[in-house]
Amino acid sequence: MKRLAFKMYLNEGQKEEYIKRHDEIWPELKKLLKDNGVSEYSIFLDEETNILFAFQKNSGEGGSQDLGQTEIVQKWWKYMADVMKANPDNSPVSVPLEEVFFME
Repeated sequence: MKRLAFKMYLNEGQKEEYIKRHDEIWPELKKLLKDNGVSEYSIFLDEETNILFAFQKNSGEGGSQDLGQTEIVQKWWKYMADVMKANPDNSPVSVPLEEVFFME
């Protein structure tokens, strides 16, 4: 099981909308993530900087950020592009984070 972490960037004033959209995550997107080994997926917000910190466990080859070739993920990215910093293809600007400490 791999542990993956990355950061993304929420647009100013979009906290409530971001939370609402994730509270209503599409069942087919959730199924895709689980089917590809993603579990314990959490996203935290630093309200001082609007930086989103994401953590997930993965038993597959990659993580959620590696599923961008699927139609449902591309649709989700387009849906989320107005509330967060996005690349030209609507994928979220995402920076992988290196694990420097782990305590079991």
